[in-house]
Amino acid sequence: MADAYFSFFTLFIILPLALLAFLSFILRPRPVRIPIKNRHVFITGGSSGIGLALAHRAASEGSRVSILARSPNKLEEARNAVKLATGIEVAVFEADVRDYGAVKRAVDEAGPIDVLILNHGVFTALELEKMELSEVKFTMDVNVIGCFNMIKAALPAMKNRKDPLPASISFVSSQAGQVGIYGYAAYSASKFALRGLAEALQHEVIADNIHVSLIFPPDTDTPGLAEENKRKPELTKIISASSSAMKAEEVAQKAFDGIKSGSFIIPCNLEGLALSIATAGLSPQRSFLMAFVEVVAAGIMRIVGLCFQWTWYDSIEKWHSQRKGKLTQSS
Repeated sequence: MADAYFSFFTLFIILPLALLAFLSFILRPRPVRIPIKNRHVFITGGSSGIGLALAHRAASEGSRVSILARSPNKLEEARNAVKLATGIEVAVFEADVRDYGAVKRAVDEAGPIDVLILNHGVFTALELEKMELSEVKFTMDVNVIGCFNMIKAALPAMKNRKDPLPASISFVSSQAGQVGIYGYAAYSASKFALRGLAEALQHEVIADNIHVSLIFPPDTDTPGLAEENKRKPELTKIISASSSAMKAEEVAQKAFDGIKSGSFIIPCNLEGLALSIATAGLSPQRSFLMAFVEVVAAGIMRIVGLCFQWTWYDSIEKWHSQRKGKLTQSS
């Protein structure tokens, strides 16, 4: 009886506490708090959808807000909407993130940035075989090169800021940047690229007290989603049906909660949390409690991931079988 008690105590008390102590010692970067009140928050793709919700949230929390987008009409509508809702005047800048010169002029005019949120992006759900290469290039240019342009333009002033408080660079990725899905070849490639960029960038800017975050929203109820759904392949709709859409305001709240805590990975719902644990890999982790969950749950989440893959491939197999059956009947 005593041996059983000792084994239980060791397995469920001593070992977990020892693991927690070890994780709290080795985790880097260390925990941080990033305030946004009375600081300059610059949001790309800020004229609609998640970007506009982020602008509302930042303004309501007392930030000085700048938004950048391509459409002057949408920018003006966004400015008026934020002013009406919060009483705060936001600065607006018209530029295409693919144009480094235009981006640099906007950033220089806006002034030093404390919190940079790279929210811009384009999305086309279509099988790669059916996509034009020009569409693939456009997706990569906007979603990836656009981020490089923004960071190159903003980073010198961020590094030389007089404000001693920590700064932040955040990428709005997607759950399609954690797992590839049928019909998302170009989009997933662009969002997966952001992870490598973010991990390397964090190494480069940590000494300047700049902290990098990756935000992984699911499908979000925005005007863009309605347009995307019109072109989505049937199989994409079947596979992605398991993930429910969030409101842009909910994503914005989750995003800022994560940014302010300096989290590298910011999931937005329960499914996103599971994906974050399953794909933690070599990503930075500031929370020793979250690191503990990642370590302990890694094996379980691998099984869960394999179950998801089984259902997806089963759906693909059934869809193709049904399609072949219809073609045979019609002939």
